[in-house]
Amino acid sequence: MQKVVVGLSGGVDSSVAALILKKRGYEVIGLFMHNWEEEDSNKCTWKEDSIDAMLISKQLNIPFQVVEMKNEYKKHVINYMFNEYKSGKTPNPDILCNREIKFNIFLKKALDLGADFIATGHYVNKEKIVKNRKTIYRLLIGKDLNKDQSYFLCQLTQYQLKKSLFPLGLLTKNKVRKIAEIHKLCNAHKKESQGLCFVGKINLPNFLKKRIPTKKGEIVSIDSNASIFQEKKFFFSKEEELFFLSRKKKYKKSDGKIIGSHKGAYYFTKGQRKGIALGGYKEALFVIDTDVKENVIYTGMGKKHPGLYRKSLFIQEKNIHWIREDLTLFEGEKMDVFCRIRYRQPLQKSKLYKIKKGMFIEFDRMQCAITEGQFAVWYLGKELIGSGIISIVLHFIFFLKN
Repeated sequence: MQKVVVGLSGGVDSSVAALILKKRGYEVIGLFMHNWEEEDSNKCTWKEDSIDAMLISKQLNIPFQVVEMKNEYKKHVINYMFNEYKSGKTPNPDILCNREIKFNIFLKKALDLGADFIATGHYVNKEKIVKNRKTIYRLLIGKDLNKDQSYFLCQLTQYQLKKSLFPLGLLTKNKVRKIAEIHKLCNAHKKESQGLCFVGKINLPNFLKKRIPTKKGEIVSIDSNASIFQEKKFFFSKEEELFFLSRKKKYKKSDGKIIGSHKGAYYFTKGQRKGIALGGYKEALFVIDTDVKENVIYTGMGKKHPGLYRKSLFIQEKNIHWIREDLTLFEGEKMDVFCRIRYRQPLQKSKLYKIKKGMFIEFDRMQCAITEGQFAVWYLGKELIGSGIISIVLHFIFFLKN
């Protein structure tokens, strides 16, 4: 009998995952990760969640324990999150949580308990193939396309996939609820958790204010017909064209007009509409860029504003990650793929171009709010094969330096 440690969150997904694995004949152990306690709040959802996880373990008659991981979570997720916002980027802490906490530190703790695998309630599939006499693990989109969570697992390694089980990959959320109801699990109708992994739904500005003080700055509106959007250029190479299409525009206050004030550029991100708190315009205002050094927010009016769109992005070499290492691109190579730059975005037809300094992704269609610090992921069919952190690109000379 193989032993599997299930990361029980107190929610219905991980509970049904544990139930399925026990029915399949695994020796199942339930572990609740205590990663976070609310600061300055009367809400103690982690306590409620840990109690639910314990009750589920009793119902399933499996061993249960709580593992303390607050220090690790603070170091690898919370600190990373604050540092990224301070530098003017928009991080994805859920992806880091999976890479550094659930499928790294938690995995090691499970293996120390003698486990053969860990399991989670993620809606993804795993498949094993043999290529050139080598076993390769594939990360595949889940059956429930509305719940597919492959995006959040885009930084996993072959070893992490080898040691992980995903019992819900072939199920829909409705089916999971029904299974929980049939077996009378106490959390069958529990609401889904939302927001930041292990923290929950938060007011981001209030959360960031704990470490990043407010600072009054100016809101600048850039007209859609401004000269900065009228650049025309002849390209001597595809690489130069891709740089131009990926480049972050360098706005100045003189490019537009000051229309209001804000409490900190750190608290805003590209594509954001809520929080600008300025009315009286024909169309909604959107953030098209932030300058945390000068503490300025640049905005544009309307969803079709050219400042919101780019056709290409760049990922630095150090930030490229291949789940399928056998498909790694080398300098000068390219590949047709489907990409997404945020969770639940429909897959976008695109092409990867590998250069010495990193990799470009060129999309068939213009993309809204490509945001530095977020993760771009790429698929072949239903398989997620790689990912990378979107980089800030300002000057073409960056690519010419040795």
